[in-house]
Amino acid sequence: MRREGESDTAVREIVKKSAIPMYGAAAAWAAYCLLAPTYKLWHFLPAAAVACLVYFALSRIFKGKTEMVHEPDPPVRTGDEAVDALLRDGEAAVARMRGICGAVSEPGIRTKIAEIADVTSKIFKDVADDPSDYAQIRRFADVFVPETEKLLASYVKLIAANAGGAQTEQVRRSVEDVLDTILASYGRLFDALFKNQIMDIETDIKVLEGMLKREGLSESDFKY
Repeated sequence: MRREGESDTAVREIVKKSAIPMYGAAAAWAAYCLLAPTYKLWHFLPAAAVACLVYFALSRIFKGKTEMVHEPDPPVRTGDEAVDALLRDGEAAVARMRGICGAVSEPGIRTKIAEIADVTSKIFKDVADDPSDYAQIRRFADVFVPETEKLLASYVKLIAANAGGAQTEQVRRSVEDVLDTILASYGRLFDALFKNQIMDIETDIKVLEGMLKREGLSESDFKY
């Protein structure tokens, strides 16, 4: 099992080349053709040589931008039909959460959703390392995750329907508070699974449902 804080993605370094060397080579070619004779085929050979020299010179100066790209690990499979079905459910849920995350413009909420998706992924992958946790994670998948997804989806719809205003700001604050509770609950479950402890997630589920109702964030309370 991954320990808390470890990423569930591989990191690969890529270099995005600068377009400046290409533009410089094109400009050098054009300048040569304007200033030098080009009425014979061999006249283009010096032009090509100048363009290449400019390209390589500028490439040494403008080396491009290095970025770290996070690549998801390949799907985990165990050969156990029930466990693998749960893993697939988890992968689908995490993908939906990350899709919602990409649709949220509020930085604070987007960060919390991303953290929840990361912990969710770790929780589901635990069942591959320790199948004895299956019952807890299955319950987590059947109740806790759907409640979270309903909240996130409803929030996105509400913000899209009510751009700005006091109601939107109130909803934003309420969602941030609930997301803090969800993230803490998910974190407790992951810690319990890692320590091979039984955790009564029913209590956290009831707390979540109560908060959603109290804050007017349950599915039936959203008005579009």
